[in-house]
Parts: sequence; C-alpha cells; structure tokens
Amino acid sequence: MEGFAEPRYTAAAPDGRHAFVSDSGDARLVTIDVLRGLIVGHVRLSPWPRHVSLARDGRTLWVSLGTAADRIAVVDVADPRRPVHAATITPPFLAHDVGFAPSGRAWITSGEESRISAHGRVLTADVAPQHVTFLGGRAYVTSGASGTVRVYDERSARLLAMARVPAGSYNVQFAAGRILTPSLDEGTLTVLDVDGRVRERVRVAPSSHDACLAHS
Repeated sequence: MEGFAEPRYTAAAPDGRHAFVSDSGDARLVTIDVLRGLIVGHVRLSPWPRHVSLARDGRTLWVSLGTAADRIAVVDVADPRRPVHAATITPPFLAHDVGFAPSGRAWITSGEESRISAHGRVLTADVAPQHVTFLGGRAYVTSGASGTVRVYDERSARLLAMARVPAGSYNVQFAAGRILTPSLDEGTLTVLDVDGRVRERVRVAPSSHDACLAHS
C-alpha cells in the first residue's frame, strides 16, 4: 500500500473490514479498508505515534506517543472511517505500550523505568518492561533487558511467578493456551504454559522480533 511515511503498528477493528495503523513519520493514525487495500480515514496526533491498543469495547484506541511516551492519545474509533482524537492521558511514567485485559482493565508498560501500571496501580517491575499479554486470568509482562517474564494475577495484580527467558525477549503473545516470547538478541522463541513455566525454547533466526500463531 502507498500513502504512508513510516507505518509502525496495527490493530484490527471489530467489524473485520478495517484496521488501524500508526504512522510515526506523518504523526497520524490511519484507517485502512483491508478488503480494498485503501486508506479510508486518518486523524492527526502529536509526534511520535507507535504502539496501538484497542479497548475491549472496540470503540476506543489508545496510542502511545513514542517509545518512552509522556502522553497516550485516546482515539474514538466508533466510526472507523472517521477516527477522532478524543483525549490525552498522562501516564504515571514514560510509557511504551498499553494492553487491555479481557476484563477491560488497562495495563501500561514502561519504556525506560522498572515500573508498570496495573489498572491504575503502579508496581515495581524488572528493567524497562515493554509488553504485556493475558491468558487464563493472568497477565504476562516481559522485560527483554532483564530476560524475564513476570506472571501476575490480572484482577489483583499480585505477582505469582517469574520465568527466566533469553535476553531481548521483549514482545509477548498468547496462542493455543501458551505464551510466546521471541528474542531479538538470541533469535529464539520461548514457549511458556499458563503458570509461567518454560515448556520449549527453539532458535528460529539470527534475530526474532515477534511471533503469532496462524490458524488454517
């Protein structure tokens, strides 16, 4: 597709027809029609929009304005073709990403500090915890710098376990009842169970950035 300056991250709209893309180069959030492969809407934001997270209601998108952002843009996407910058949130620390649990509660990770925010409660974490995913009532927070995955009870934000993973394991996803975290530094993919126990670790590339499970 043409029309982007520096496309970064995506989130799918609930209608299955549209997707949202952060364009850091043009400081905007773009809506695309995935069936037609066309840009059909956009909204201007402050520099430098990166990670995007859709709230569980499917009507609100949170956009971190930088890798270590002092602001998070809240965009109304009830009409995907007409996104509106509805509000700006100041996080309790420089934020990297936002994750919404199935409960609808927001977890915010830091790009620089050893802290996270679990639905408004600030907790100590490992070095620069960057990403979070959810499975079975638990939250999984990665720290690529520390080489750890912390497991929390999502509702209470109580720490349940910690697993050692290769350094550079920043991104994290869930799939088929497992937690997946690839390592930029080691090129590995680590698979953990719901309790945070490492079940498998394989080297898949010189450097591995992200992982997902495709259903056929």
